[in-house]
Amino acid sequence: MGSGQVTSSVSPDFTGKHITVAGLGVSGVPAAKVLHARGAIVTVVNDGDDARAREQAAELEALGVTVRLGDGDTLPEGTELIVTAPGWKPTKPLFQAAEKAGVDVWGDVELAWRLRGPDAAPWLCVTGTNGKTTTVQMLASILKAAGLRTAAVGNIGVSLLDAVLGEETYDVLAVELSSYQLHWAPSLRAHSAAVLNLAPDHLDWHGSMEAYARDKGRIYEGNRVACVYNVADKATEDLVREADVEEGCRAIGFTLGTPGPSQLGVVEGILVDRAFVENRHKNAQELAEVSDVNPPAPHNIANALAAAALARAFGVEPRAVRDGLRAFRPDAHRIAHVADVAGVAYVDDSKATNTHAAEASLAAYESIVWIAGGLAKGATFDELVAGAAKRLRGVVLIGADRALIREALARHAPEVPVVDLDRTDTGAMLQAVQEAQRLAEPGDTVLLAPACASMDMFANYNQRGDAFARAVSELGA
Repeated sequence: MGSGQVTSSVSPDFTGKHITVAGLGVSGVPAAKVLHARGAIVTVVNDGDDARAREQAAELEALGVTVRLGDGDTLPEGTELIVTAPGWKPTKPLFQAAEKAGVDVWGDVELAWRLRGPDAAPWLCVTGTNGKTTTVQMLASILKAAGLRTAAVGNIGVSLLDAVLGEETYDVLAVELSSYQLHWAPSLRAHSAAVLNLAPDHLDWHGSMEAYARDKGRIYEGNRVACVYNVADKATEDLVREADVEEGCRAIGFTLGTPGPSQLGVVEGILVDRAFVENRHKNAQELAEVSDVNPPAPHNIANALAAAALARAFGVEPRAVRDGLRAFRPDAHRIAHVADVAGVAYVDDSKATNTHAAEASLAAYESIVWIAGGLAKGATFDELVAGAAKRLRGVVLIGADRALIREALARHAPEVPVVDLDRTDTGAMLQAVQEAQRLAEPGDTVLLAPACASMDMFANYNQRGDAFARAVSELGA
C-alpha cells in the first residue's frame, strides 16, 4: 500500500466544450442532459438505431442535443471529452481514435465524481465478481440503522449522477461499482472500499484476467480510511498491496473463521470486529449473530462482514450493524427459499449466472438436487462440479450449453444421476422441477443455481427465477 495524497475536486466548467456521449440507455441519457444543462455542446453517438433509441434521441434533440444513431465508432470532429456508457469495450474504434487525438474518456461514475460539490457525501464503495448488490444493500441498511442519510447507488439502479446532483442531501453513499465502471473512473477516490472476491468474468470485455483484476483494484486507489479485502481470496489482498492510498489508510480483512487483528470474522456464531476496537491484539467487539444475516449461507455471511467492515470504517456503532442486518431483506432470486414440498426445500438462486456464484450457492446446502445450465459465456465447469460432487443427490440440466456441465459431471461425479432436458421452450422449467422432485428425498434441497446466463431461454435471470417459483407452486398444488 503506497501513499498518495489526493486533492479535493473542483467541479469542472463545461461551458462551450464539445463533449461526445457514447451510448444512450440508462447512463447516456442522464449524462447528455447534465452536460447540456451545464453549457456543453453535446453530441451523442449510439451503435443501435431501434425504436427505443429513436425515442430517446427525439427526447434529447428536443433539448438541442445532437444525436447520431447507427454509428458509435466514428469520433465526432472537435470532440474534447468523451463520456461513455460503462458497457462500451475499451477496444472500440471510437476510443482508439480518442487516444490518438489525446481526448480523455470518462464513464458516468467519473462524471458524477467530478461534479459532486465541495461538501459532498463520502463514498463507501463495493466491487467483486459476486455479492456486490447484496453487500451494498446491507451496508445501506446498516448506515440507515445508525441514523445516517444514505442511499444504495451506482451499478444498482439509482444513478450516481442523480444522487450527486439531486435535491436530497446525504451523509454517506453506499456505492456498487462494476469492473466496467471502474475502468472508466480514473480519479475516483473512496473514503473506504471493498473487493469481495475475484473470479474469471467479463474476460471478453477486459481482454484478460489480469486486466479484469486491475480494473477491480482501481477501487482502492486513494482510499482514506480502509481497504477491505477477503482473507479467503488472496487476489483481493494483493490488490490492496498494489494500491496507492492516503497516509494512514488500513488494510482490513474479513473471514468466515476466527479473525486476527485488523480483521472481522466469526466466533461461535457471532460476527466480531478485531479491527475497529481499542487494543485489537487482545480485544474483539461483538457485532451481530450469524442468525441476524438473511439468509445465513456462508457467502452471505461474508457479504455481511464486508458491509460491517465498511460501516465500522465510517464510525458506525456495533448496535447499528446488528439492527441493519436484521432489517435487511435480499432481492428476489438470490438464494431465496421458495417453498417446502413433501419435506424437500426449493431454493431459487437464478442470480447465480456464473460458476463462482453457483459454487457459493452449492456450498450452502448438504444434499442437493441441482438444476443447472443455460448460456455458459465461455465458462468451464470441472472445478465447480468436482468441488460440489459429494453434495449432489442428482442433477437436472437445461439450456443451450448443458452438454458442458454434463461432460464435467461424467468426469467428476459419474455416480450422480443426471436428467438432460433437450428442450428450451417455456415449459422446460416445469419439467425440470418435476424431474428434480422425482430425484429428491425428504431433507434434500432442490437448488436452481444455473452457473450460466439465462438469455437462451428467458429474457433475464428474474424471468428464469419466476418460472422456477411458478413450477414449484404447481408441485405444491
